[in-house]
Amino acid sequence: MGRGYIVEDVVEKYLSNLSVPGASCVTGLFIGQSSSQRDFVVLAVRTPQKDTEGQGSPSVSRRAGNSLEHLDVEWVTEHARQVSRMLPGGMSVIGVFLVTPPELSKEAQNTLRRLIFAVDKHISKGRLWSLTEEDVTEKVTLHICSKTRKVVCRTFDVRDPKSSAKPADWKYQSGVCTSWPLLTCSVGLNLVFPVLEMHVLPQDMEKCMKVSGLYWILITCSNPVLFISMAEPQSERRSTASVKVCSGSLTLKGMVQCRAYLHSNKPRAKHATEVIKRDVINTVSSRVEIFLEDLLMEGEDKGSVGVQQGLPRRVFAPVPGMSLCVCDYMFPDECVSDVSDRLKEMLDWETPEDSIDTSQEAVPEAPTIDLKDAVVQKNLKAKFTLDARPKTPSEDPTEAHKSHKTYYAGVAMAAAIALLATGTSLIYLSD
Repeated sequence: MGRGYIVEDVVEKYLSNLSVPGASCVTGLFIGQSSSQRDFVVLAVRTPQKDTEGQGSPSVSRRAGNSLEHLDVEWVTEHARQVSRMLPGGMSVIGVFLVTPPELSKEAQNTLRRLIFAVDKHISKGRLWSLTEEDVTEKVTLHICSKTRKVVCRTFDVRDPKSSAKPADWKYQSGVCTSWPLLTCSVGLNLVFPVLEMHVLPQDMEKCMKVSGLYWILITCSNPVLFISMAEPQSERRSTASVKVCSGSLTLKGMVQCRAYLHSNKPRAKHATEVIKRDVINTVSSRVEIFLEDLLMEGEDKGSVGVQQGLPRRVFAPVPGMSLCVCDYMFPDECVSDVSDRLKEMLDWETPEDSIDTSQEAVPEAPTIDLKDAVVQKNLKAKFTLDARPKTPSEDPTEAHKSHKTYYAGVAMAAAIALLATGTSLIYLSD
């Protein structure tokens, strides 16, 4: 007997309503939570269309011809990365689906295997935290025949490159996430990233920050205080500290809002701590990534705006028909309609603008990025090119959350950041 999947019945309705004309095929993602015994699927999202030469020719709902060999895997994986940014703690992309005509059914399993490994690899590249032994590495794939509607469910262990397909139990149920507890916390940031002379371009700064991590996160949980260490125990680390002169620094300041869902009505403190900690890391790193991506796209315009610039704020929106929310990151020069448009593009649903909660991160306390380095600022003015990211939307339902049992994790303070470069500890010297 393989893994069991408890699937929200709205997923069944969504999949049955997908329009797959003629010999086309459609790909998409499953979103939910995993546990040691079974997984929970609460959302299905089709891959958005990709314009080709200015025309609305879809990359995934395409004329498949006689083969799935030319399916745009890169586009599917990039969509998965953007969607994963929009998810609160505890939730993740846990699988993929593929709808094909009968003549392509034989190819479907090999294509799904290729997709799920590519999606997991692409998402994992931006992850700043490590998986634990309790994390589930089996991901689900679902093939649907567009004519007969026959469904084949299989899983693959993405940790094992040689993993073969295993059967899985796929069952629909209503109200899967109705009783999921919600954790919330506010995080005060005051993080300093030393910038070496070699880290002068935006893409180099991104690498610099990715090898950095939230070394310690202090979470105050009413009484008592929990101290969560992100580093290896001191006894297991060999000190290779060296002193290097830094050309400047990059500082992140402000308050960020974090949220996480638990699939259990009786959550363990260890699990609750882990999911909220990961959301803290994800939301900070996502903002910086989006900011730097925007710098690369906008080049001169964004890079010449001064030393201190506003990072995108986290906003929340309700999932239609559920007591869950997703999130998006809104730049200071954006409006709610931009968020609504991204929700439609990335998650394939309409969100009324008045249901999008932009109040959680007030503008005066919103995160900012401070570039204190003449060399960096000069280089930021250079023009860089990068394919436009399909921006993602996110919002937060206020009324929908009332049905949840809310666990206030208190006020979390990001206490310190350690810059780890190729295993060498760096001591930052400033005036």
